[in-house]
Amino acid sequence: MSDSTASMLTALVRLRDALTHVALPLHLPGVSQQRVVKAEMVDQLEDYVLPRLVQIDAPLLTVVGGSTGAGKSTLVNSLVGDLVTTSGVLRPTTRAAVLVHNPDDAEWFTQDRILPELERVTRPSTDPGALQLVPNASVPQGLAILDAPDIDSVEERNRTLAAQLLAAADLWLFVTSAARYADQVPWDFLKQAADRSAAVAIVLDRTPSEAVTEISSHLARMLSSRGLKDSPLFVVQEGQIDERGLLPASYSEEIRTWLHTIADDAEARARVVKQTLEGAIRTLSQRSHIVADAATEQVTAQARLRRDVEALYDDAVDAVDKASADGTLLRGEVLARWQEFVGTGELLKSLESRVSWIRDRLTNAIKGKPQSATSVTVAVESGLHTMILEHAETAAEKAHNSWSSTQAGKELLEDAGVDLSRASRDFRARSERTVRDWQQDVLDMVRSEGADKRSTAQFLAYGVNGLAVALMIVVFASTAGITGGEIGIAGASAVLGQKLLEAVFGDQAVRRLAENARRDLNVRVRALMDDEKRRFIDQLDKLEISTEAPEQLRGAARSVDDLRFAAKSAEAAIPTTAAPDPLTDAVPESEMVAPAEDSTPDSGPESAETTDEDPA
Repeated sequence: MSDSTASMLTALVRLRDALTHVALPLHLPGVSQQRVVKAEMVDQLEDYVLPRLVQIDAPLLTVVGGSTGAGKSTLVNSLVGDLVTTSGVLRPTTRAAVLVHNPDDAEWFTQDRILPELERVTRPSTDPGALQLVPNASVPQGLAILDAPDIDSVEERNRTLAAQLLAAADLWLFVTSAARYADQVPWDFLKQAADRSAAVAIVLDRTPSEAVTEISSHLARMLSSRGLKDSPLFVVQEGQIDERGLLPASYSEEIRTWLHTIADDAEARARVVKQTLEGAIRTLSQRSHIVADAATEQVTAQARLRRDVEALYDDAVDAVDKASADGTLLRGEVLARWQEFVGTGELLKSLESRVSWIRDRLTNAIKGKPQSATSVTVAVESGLHTMILEHAETAAEKAHNSWSSTQAGKELLEDAGVDLSRASRDFRARSERTVRDWQQDVLDMVRSEGADKRSTAQFLAYGVNGLAVALMIVVFASTAGITGGEIGIAGASAVLGQKLLEAVFGDQAVRRLAENARRDLNVRVRALMDDEKRRFIDQLDKLEISTEAPEQLRGAARSVDDLRFAAKSAEAAIPTTAAPDPLTDAVPESEMVAPAEDSTPDSGPESAETTDEDPA
């Protein structure tokens, strides 16, 4: 193996690996076709390009493909002169691929050199996953003929296998019939062959003798206008098959002679292989950018779905943070229990217009024994938990609706296995535990801060629990704007709590305690929401979409192109004499069906291709 071939082989292996690492799981517009393209490319690399590049001297693989009822199997049997593949009237007839080869070439095909996914069998099979090997001495050494399933089979697996086999061919022997030659499906395949410069020969089978000239001329014009003007065109007339299911030998003699001529000439075989192999490599490089673009769309769509969820749960955290600091919680049950605790219910009712009374009554408030702080703690726990739960439910519903607006997101939701439109079933218990843990931390902060103040009158009056409750009240109104002449009940509650704390710890300590308590609550709420968000994010992460895969694929394709261009430049620098073209010169001119005189794009093809039979 030359250095240039080894370098190309390495580059193509990298290209194969880059393709296999591309994931296209999200259901985006056009993704079904993009997945097919990617699968076809990987198959062609593994089935044909890599093994052919490693063993360039392997026999020429001629794949006989075409439409349903075109007579492919009968033609293969007739070319070999023996019944090697099944033919009949039931469709589809050919299900498993049948490969006929010279016995001396068996080693090339018994192993998984080509088409490694197909199981080698020696008996007829109906399994599309099998490759039946048939040694036959009438096939010249250096040539193998493969009978493929119908490209338009009613069974999808057969169609897929047919396309895979044609992509693994050195030479396409494309069979159509006088009745089906203008169908669209065959021309789709022939267009692929033209696009990648594959070696192709056309067989117009089952042609009535009186229509040979007319139909072959029309088909030749169609081939010419579609980039296949250099492809040999053979005509097999409609005839009676014998008891073994074979055509008269003269009907297939022209094709047999042409194939044997190529098989007997090592240089001719090499030129056919080179033409198809180079075309396949060029096309693989070009199509890689299509797959890379599709992979980029996947990365973009995944990021968008992720951003939507993250933004909604960030909003939920912010909403809880705001509501837990703007006085929202200082109403209802919490406010009532706080008033009972400080024993200033009547006082607080009048504070809407007389804030100065806070200072006047503070001393009186702390002289007596306040009621238990437990009722306030329970009310705070209930109110804070309810608020967190409401925002978690809202975030889940909005995230679910956001994903449901796209097909990709909708499929992710269906695959989740649980209802993501609601908070987790255990969220209530987890949020209750979170609030209790936060309250305990507030209690611990007060206890730690008041370690050296436990003997003071103020500390003894309210105790650790009472001061912890006061700190919670201050946290819940830390942004309520509790200054000025007019203060609502919630604001007044926070003022009183703050004054109680300042009397024990001082104003700087109170501010620090409130900031720490609020920060701790925010961290705990964010952890809760992150766990809820993770339910959505996990659906994205399990897709294994790599952000690096698109550029890795593009880079691998560029490396292949660089080697291709370098090889072309090296060839151009070496003077050569013109060599015969095995696809045309190997066939005597008298035996080839040439395009009609009006087959140039400026005359015949346009007018001829406007007939009802023309797929154009």
